[in-house]
Amino acid sequence: MKPVDGARIAEIVHGQSANGADDAIVTGIARIDSRDIAPGDLFVAFKGEGLDGHDFVDQAVQAGAALSLVQRPVAGPHIVVSDTTQAISELARVLLQELRPACRVVAVTGSSGKTTTKDLLASVLSAAAPTVAPPGSFNNEIGLPLTVLRADGGTRFLVLEMGARAEGNIAWLCSLAPPDVSIALNVGSAHVGEFGSLEATARVKGEIVENLAPGGTAIINADDPRVLAMAQRTAGPVLRFSTDPSTKVEVSASQIAVGPDGRARFTLRITGQPDTAVHLQLIGRHQVHNALAVAAASFALGVSSEDIAAGLSSAPPSSPMRLQVVPCVNGSLVINDSYNANPESMRAGLQAMRDLAANHRRGLVLGDMLELGEFATAEHVALGASAANLQADWLVAVGSHAGDVLQGAVEAGMGANAVVAVDNAEAALIAATELMSPGDVVLVKASRAVALEKVAEGLIAAAGGVQP
Repeated sequence: MKPVDGARIAEIVHGQSANGADDAIVTGIARIDSRDIAPGDLFVAFKGEGLDGHDFVDQAVQAGAALSLVQRPVAGPHIVVSDTTQAISELARVLLQELRPACRVVAVTGSSGKTTTKDLLASVLSAAAPTVAPPGSFNNEIGLPLTVLRADGGTRFLVLEMGARAEGNIAWLCSLAPPDVSIALNVGSAHVGEFGSLEATARVKGEIVENLAPGGTAIINADDPRVLAMAQRTAGPVLRFSTDPSTKVEVSASQIAVGPDGRARFTLRITGQPDTAVHLQLIGRHQVHNALAVAAASFALGVSSEDIAAGLSSAPPSSPMRLQVVPCVNGSLVINDSYNANPESMRAGLQAMRDLAANHRRGLVLGDMLELGEFATAEHVALGASAANLQADWLVAVGSHAGDVLQGAVEAGMGANAVVAVDNAEAALIAATELMSPGDVVLVKASRAVALEKVAEGLIAAAGGVQP
């Protein structure tokens, strides 16, 4: 954030200053982990289920925090508020207003691909002008304000990821940082157990195009009918993107091909601009959709097609545990995609593995996809069938739906002796280590709570690889 004194912060958040807080000057950013504090930062104390940030104020002060935002009196300069979540939200809203119009906001949502698209967008835009983007998946009522508070007077592009757990979540996030450009990627099964249906999911995701800043532009995926319908829900101009070059859209890809390294290349076509070649550094043909969304948003923000293509082609993988390919000494490849999972991202991961493992044995460690509600059993059975259709040589299914995955795989023709169902990550590592042979390509994927990164790390170590 731009330098701001405690008196101004207290005024914005309607808090009570103590211990010289009014005279403290925040020159850094807002942080919630005392271990990450740098001199001049604002420390924000949250009380969670297991930890209370107020217990770490002393540590934050010792690390150089200029000021603490808290819900009860503590040591050092601090401002007491009734709710720190509400306080940082209001602080973010007001301070961002003071940075505009020089700072332009671009926001992205979707059932899958949000974080990868955010990373790609940050890479492309940062080559054009100073850009701020969230680390990891800071996409909720705490993460988004913290990201906004990273912007300062020199920031020209602020990239935000917006997630949702209920209707109105995205609209509220947009009220803090109204987007100059909004990206709607897709409507899939992630969180369908919470929203109840794909139609309800589409209503929630569409809030991002309904709440544009005045003069803002909506970026729409024309290959997803539910997203395409969102074009009727926005008052701003619309740029549509598609992987079908015959579709009449503003941004498209032609001549899509995937090499043996699993990376896609294509010709980027933007209406009124010269065609440009793109060769992505990310794994998976599904990344073409994410790249087109980035191209459309960047073009709306004034970046040339040549610079967009160059940025897309040079952008490295940024967030860990997302189709992270690790070569091993014994000739194996471990694909660590353990950060999260839903039916659509599972299919994308399996397709990426198919491209990478053309001449190799194929192993799968697949865990539960959470938050699917009444659709969970059917989706896990279908996942097992997809594994069999991939012609996987072995499969370890993990979690409460492991039996459903096993059922689907066997019913689709996979040998029962090639499928193992286990309860947890520890058992999965033991089973996968026994099944894995030198030269195998292994995909490890599940929802985050299943903690399959332990399996990926164990397999990499056993096969002689080095975790990035």
